[in-house]
Amino acid sequence: MSSTDDRRFPAALDAVAEIEFPFGEDGQIDFEPYTDFLPADETTDWFRAWTGNAEVTGDAYLVFGQDGTGGHAAFWLVREGRPPAEQPVVFLGSEGELGVVAPDLAGFLWVLADGSGPYEAATDPERESLPNPELVDLAQDFTSGDRRPAAEVIAAADAEFPTFEDDVLALCR
Repeated sequence: MSSTDDRRFPAALDAVAEIEFPFGEDGQIDFEPYTDFLPADETTDWFRAWTGNAEVTGDAYLVFGQDGTGGHAAFWLVREGRPPAEQPVVFLGSEGELGVVAPDLAGFLWVLADGSGPYEAATDPERESLPNPELVDLAQDFTSGDRRPAAEVIAAADAEFPTFEDDVLALCR
Protein backbone atom coordinates (compact mmCIF):
# COMPACT_ATOMS: atom_id res chain seq x y z
CA MET A 1 0.00 0.00 0.00
CA SER A 2 1.15 3.50 -0.62
CA SER A 3 0.16 6.85 0.71
CA THR A 4 -0.07 10.08 -1.18
CA ASP A 5 0.50 13.70 -0.32
CA ASP A 6 -2.30 14.71 -2.70
CA ARG A 7 -5.14 15.60 -0.34
CA ARG A 8 -6.99 17.90 -2.77
CA PHE A 9 -10.68 17.13 -2.51
CA PRO A 10 -12.01 16.21 -5.98
CA ALA A 11 -14.53 18.62 -7.49
CA ALA A 12 -16.90 15.71 -8.16
CA LEU A 13 -17.05 14.97 -4.43
CA ASP A 14 -17.75 18.65 -3.75
CA ALA A 15 -20.71 18.31 -6.11
CA VAL A 16 -21.86 15.08 -4.40
CA ALA A 17 -21.74 16.89 -1.03
CA GLU A 18 -24.25 19.42 -2.39
CA ILE A 19 -26.85 16.68 -2.90
CA GLU A 20 -29.19 15.71 -0.10
CA PHE A 21 -29.40 11.99 0.56
CA PRO A 22 -32.71 11.44 2.39
CA PHE A 23 -32.23 8.92 5.20
CA GLY A 24 -34.63 6.19 6.22
CA GLU A 25 -36.79 5.98 3.11
CA ASP A 26 -37.04 2.70 1.23
CA GLY A 27 -34.59 2.55 -1.63
CA GLN A 28 -32.64 5.56 -0.45
CA ILE A 29 -28.89 5.76 -0.19
CA ASP A 30 -27.48 5.80 3.35
CA PHE A 31 -24.59 8.17 2.68
CA GLU A 32 -23.36 11.35 4.33
CA PRO A 33 -20.70 12.89 2.07
CA TYR A 34 -18.03 15.12 3.58
CA THR A 35 -16.86 18.42 2.14
CA ASP A 36 -13.20 17.56 2.77
CA PHE A 37 -11.15 14.49 3.60
CA LEU A 38 -11.09 13.36 7.21
CA PRO A 39 -7.80 14.66 8.68
CA ALA A 40 -4.93 12.16 8.61
CA ASP A 41 -4.68 11.86 12.41
CA GLU A 42 -8.42 11.20 12.71
CA THR A 43 -8.20 8.63 9.92
CA THR A 44 -5.44 6.82 11.81
CA ASP A 45 -7.44 6.95 15.06
CA TRP A 46 -10.50 5.53 13.26
CA PHE A 47 -8.53 2.78 11.47
CA ARG A 48 -6.79 1.74 14.69
CA ALA A 49 -10.15 1.53 16.45
CA TRP A 50 -11.69 -0.37 13.51
CA THR A 51 -8.90 -2.95 13.42
CA GLY A 52 -8.15 -3.01 17.14
CA ASN A 53 -4.51 -2.66 16.09
CA ALA A 54 -2.52 0.21 17.61
CA GLU A 55 0.37 -0.42 15.21
CA VAL A 56 -1.44 0.45 11.98
CA THR A 57 -1.91 3.88 10.45
CA GLY A 58 -4.66 5.22 8.24
CA ASP A 59 -2.18 6.38 5.61
CA ALA A 60 -3.66 4.08 2.97
CA TYR A 61 -7.08 5.80 3.16
CA LEU A 62 -8.62 9.16 2.34
CA VAL A 63 -12.02 9.13 4.05
CA PHE A 64 -14.66 11.24 2.29
CA GLY A 65 -17.99 10.16 3.77
CA GLN A 66 -19.89 7.89 6.08
CA ASP A 67 -23.16 6.07 6.47
CA GLY A 68 -25.65 6.68 9.27
CA THR A 69 -23.96 4.21 11.60
CA GLY A 70 -20.47 5.65 11.17
CA GLY A 71 -19.10 3.29 8.54
CA HIS A 72 -16.60 5.09 6.29
CA ALA A 73 -16.22 5.50 2.54
CA ALA A 74 -12.66 6.16 1.44
CA PHE A 75 -10.21 6.12 -1.37
CA TRP A 76 -7.84 3.19 -0.83
CA LEU A 77 -4.41 4.43 -1.94
CA VAL A 78 -3.03 1.31 -3.61
CA ARG A 79 -2.14 2.67 -7.04
CA GLU A 80 1.33 4.13 -6.58
CA GLY A 81 1.66 7.76 -7.68
CA ARG A 82 -1.94 8.10 -8.86
CA PRO A 83 -4.28 10.86 -7.62
CA PRO A 84 -7.19 10.05 -5.29
CA ALA A 85 -9.76 10.09 -8.12
CA GLU A 86 -7.91 7.16 -9.76
CA GLN A 87 -7.84 5.05 -6.58
CA PRO A 88 -10.45 2.43 -5.66
CA VAL A 89 -13.31 3.43 -3.37
CA VAL A 90 -13.84 1.15 -0.38
CA PHE A 91 -16.25 0.89 2.53
CA LEU A 92 -15.46 -0.16 6.10
CA GLY A 93 -18.66 -0.44 8.08
CA SER A 94 -19.28 0.09 11.75
CA GLU A 95 -20.35 -3.54 12.16
CA GLY A 96 -17.43 -5.04 10.23
CA GLU A 97 -18.84 -4.72 6.71
CA LEU A 98 -16.10 -4.48 4.10
CA GLY A 99 -16.04 -4.05 0.38
CA VAL A 100 -14.50 -2.47 -2.66
CA VAL A 101 -17.24 -0.22 -3.99
CA ALA A 102 -15.73 1.06 -7.24
CA PRO A 103 -12.40 0.97 -9.08
CA ASP A 104 -12.19 4.79 -9.05
CA LEU A 105 -14.15 7.99 -8.50
CA ALA A 106 -15.87 7.80 -11.90
CA GLY A 107 -17.15 4.33 -11.07
CA PHE A 108 -18.29 5.52 -7.64
CA LEU A 109 -20.32 8.31 -9.25
CA TRP A 110 -22.13 5.69 -11.38
CA VAL A 111 -22.76 3.54 -8.30
CA LEU A 112 -24.41 6.55 -6.62
CA ALA A 113 -26.32 7.43 -9.78
CA ASP A 114 -27.70 3.89 -9.97
CA GLY A 115 -29.09 4.11 -6.44
CA SER A 116 -26.43 2.54 -4.23
CA GLY A 117 -24.18 4.14 -1.66
CA PRO A 118 -20.98 2.71 -0.21
CA TYR A 119 -22.83 0.67 2.44
CA GLU A 120 -25.31 -0.73 -0.07
CA ALA A 121 -22.54 -1.57 -2.53
CA ALA A 122 -20.59 -3.48 0.13
CA THR A 123 -23.56 -5.35 1.58
CA ASP A 124 -25.88 -5.78 -1.43
CA PRO A 125 -23.85 -5.54 -4.65
CA GLU A 126 -26.76 -6.92 -6.73
CA ARG A 127 -29.21 -4.34 -5.34
CA GLU A 128 -32.01 -3.30 -7.65
CA SER A 129 -31.18 -0.34 -9.85
CA LEU A 130 -32.92 2.80 -8.59
CA PRO A 131 -31.48 5.62 -10.72
CA ASN A 132 -31.43 9.07 -9.20
CA PRO A 133 -31.77 11.69 -11.99
CA GLU A 134 -29.78 14.32 -10.10
CA LEU A 135 -26.90 11.88 -9.52
CA VAL A 136 -27.09 10.60 -13.11
CA ASP A 137 -26.63 14.19 -14.31
CA LEU A 138 -23.72 14.65 -11.89
CA ALA A 139 -22.04 11.43 -13.08
CA GLN A 140 -22.46 12.47 -16.71
CA ASP A 141 -20.91 15.85 -15.91
CA PHE A 142 -17.84 14.37 -14.20
CA THR A 143 -17.16 11.19 -16.20
CA SER A 144 -16.25 10.53 -19.78
CA GLY A 145 -17.84 7.12 -20.09
CA ASP A 146 -21.30 5.79 -20.68
CA ARG A 147 -23.74 5.13 -17.88
CA ARG A 148 -22.82 1.98 -15.95
CA PRO A 149 -25.03 -0.09 -13.64
CA ALA A 150 -23.85 -0.25 -10.03
CA ALA A 151 -23.66 -4.07 -10.08
CA GLU A 152 -21.26 -3.92 -13.05
CA VAL A 153 -19.03 -1.30 -11.39
CA ILE A 154 -18.95 -3.18 -8.08
CA ALA A 155 -18.17 -6.51 -9.80
CA ALA A 156 -15.29 -4.93 -11.75
CA ALA A 157 -13.86 -3.42 -8.56
CA ASP A 158 -14.18 -6.70 -6.68
CA ALA A 159 -12.48 -8.57 -9.54
CA GLU A 160 -9.60 -6.09 -9.61
CA PHE A 161 -9.10 -6.12 -5.83
CA PRO A 162 -10.21 -9.59 -4.67
CA THR A 163 -8.05 -9.63 -1.53
CA PHE A 164 -9.22 -6.33 -0.01
CA GLU A 165 -11.31 -7.95 2.74
CA ASP A 166 -8.63 -10.49 3.61
CA ASP A 167 -5.94 -7.78 3.62
CA VAL A 168 -7.89 -5.60 6.04
CA LEU A 169 -8.95 -8.49 8.25
CA ALA A 170 -5.31 -9.61 8.50
CA LEU A 171 -4.59 -6.28 10.25
CA CYS A 172 -7.29 -6.86 12.88
CA ARG A 173 -6.35 -7.91 16.41
